[in-house]
Amino acid sequence: MDLGLRDKVVLVTGGSKGIGFACAGAFLAEGARVAICSRAQANVDRALQSLPGAAGVAADCADSAAAAAMIEAVEGRLGPIDVLVNSAGAARRTPPPDLTPKAWRAAFDAKFFSAINVIDPLVKRMAARGSGVIVTIIGSGGKVASPTHIAGGSANAALMLATAGLGAAYAASGVRVVGVSPGLTETGRVAEGLAADARLSGIDVEEARRRAVAKIPIGRPASPGEIADAVVFLASGRASYVTGATLAMDGALNPVVL
Repeated sequence: MDLGLRDKVVLVTGGSKGIGFACAGAFLAEGARVAICSRAQANVDRALQSLPGAAGVAADCADSAAAAAMIEAVEGRLGPIDVLVNSAGAARRTPPPDLTPKAWRAAFDAKFFSAINVIDPLVKRMAARGSGVIVTIIGSGGKVASPTHIAGGSANAALMLATAGLGAAYAASGVRVVGVSPGLTETGRVAEGLAADARLSGIDVEEARRRAVAKIPIGRPASPGEIADAVVFLASGRASYVTGATLAMDGALNPVVL
């Protein structure tokens, strides 16, 4: 299926690893012109070795000035950004007794503002041009509270609300804003989360993983590529009537009516 993404300019934040890396590869396969962003230049350089034709910029998107400069650098090199995929940032998993106001703020900086600092300037540019798509990788912790992910889950919930609100606010301007909320996915970030769950429960990581997978009706974690396939579809014209919504991809772990 031709998704009509050839020569579209796509920016993937958090594009050096995990879901973001898979998304960058999927857009390249569709013929898009792709730029990735990561906090560390070494990660960008490593990822670009496996993403032929992609561009890369190092920036900490939790810093609004750095995010704005990164956008300028990408558009200066590739032209106006047609699609933004936010995959940067992950809040540290913290047991409730260890939560402090500083930990809460760090969670929102890492997850919420690392997305908003890129969304805010780009959604306005897209609206001025009359077209654009923003897809944010959020996470199922925004709908179902986890004991070790309360602060990060709250940031996810805020991103879901921002997605709904911005989707409605910019629909008439030709800009679509959507979210994807993966459940357990085979990434380094999820491995870190399982380690945190294991410490809280007093079990080893393999047992924590076994318990987590046992809860998933589909019987396994997602692969980053499966999430990327959904992102590419949502960014394409085939999903032209989808905006303001967040797609759950948790293998039916939380079978709720949305």
